[in-house]
Formats: sequence, C-alpha cells, structure tokens
Amino acid sequence: MMTTRKISFVICFAAGIFGLVQYFSPHPAISSVYRSLLDWVQIIFAFALLVGALSVLRMHAGKVMKRDRHWVYSAVAVASLIAMTAAGFAGGADRGSLFAWLFDNVQVPMQSTVFALLAFFVASAAYRGFRMRNLEAGILLVTALLIMLARIPIGELATDWLPRSADWVLNVPSMSAKRALLIGIGLGSVTTALRVILGIERSAIGG
Repeated sequence: MMTTRKISFVICFAAGIFGLVQYFSPHPAISSVYRSLLDWVQIIFAFALLVGALSVLRMHAGKVMKRDRHWVYSAVAVASLIAMTAAGFAGGADRGSLFAWLFDNVQVPMQSTVFALLAFFVASAAYRGFRMRNLEAGILLVTALLIMLARIPIGELATDWLPRSADWVLNVPSMSAKRALLIGIGLGSVTTALRVILGIERSAIGG
C-alpha cells in the first residue's frame, strides 16, 4: 500500500519530469498538454487562496477570543477581511462597486503609508552602510554619490563625463556582479528543484 507521502512524491516526481521535458522539447503534443495543465493552476491558486484566507481568519480570530496582546489589530484584520469578502460577493469588483471604492480609498492609501514609512528605514540603512570605515566602504560611498549625482538634473548640467561614468559603472562592474548573482541563483534553483524531484528534499511533502 502506498502511503500519502509516497503518493505525493510520485506526483511531485511526475510533474517535475514533465515540466523539465516540456521546457526542452518543442513537440506540439507536449506543448498542448502543458497549456491544458496550466488551466489547473488557476484552480490550485483559488484553493490556495481560500486556505490562506481561512488560516489568517483562524489565527486572528483566536487572538481576539483569547484577548491576546494587540488583539485589537487582529479584530481590525478580521473585520476588514469579512467586509472586503462580503463587498466582493455582493457587488463584484468592477469599477464603481463598493469593493473597488474600498480598495481605492482604504487599501491604496494604507499601502502608500506603509511604503512611505519604509523610506526612513532605507535612509537609516544607507547612513550605516555608507560610513567610510575602510577602503571598500569608501569605494561604495564614492560610487553611490556618483550614481546619485548622475541621475539628477544638476549632475547632467554640471559636466558630460558624470552621466557617462555612471553608465559605465552600471554596465560594466555592476552588471558583472549582477550576472554572477543571477548565475548563483540559477544554480541554486536548479539544485533545489532536482532535490525536490528526486525526493532528497522532502520538507514540501512532510518529510
């Protein structure tokens, strides 16, 4: 008898091998099957969204019932989740609906406020990172000042070599470092995918 974990491993192995084959094979039959399977992705996404919403609702509702620390914020989260869900089912999400009005006048301003607060953390991190403690930090500071001056109008009006120098920094040393990072990320992704397909990494299926 195959256990649930073995069935999950077989499905993961078959899906991984099929995805690998269709990526390297131009056969129209394989491409057609792959496009038809993409329709199932929407169904999986819908169920994953439902599970995530129920998980969030369960976690915050538990905090509200136990009067845990900062339970008021959990109550606001639960009320907002229920209100947006009800508005979406009642009037849809088209322009002019209650859902769209709540999204444009409540969600978007709060999101903009959170991103605006991140500017202070970025400024603090930049201050700590650009302090010239050694040679490497000095090179980073000079390079950052060069890029910032080249990207503002006063830097372009001051001299012609400033924008050209900034372009060289972005296209040569910065691009080489970026490509090295992308190569490392690609190799790590391939290694992780092979470990999952071959069953070496089983944390995704409860191993």
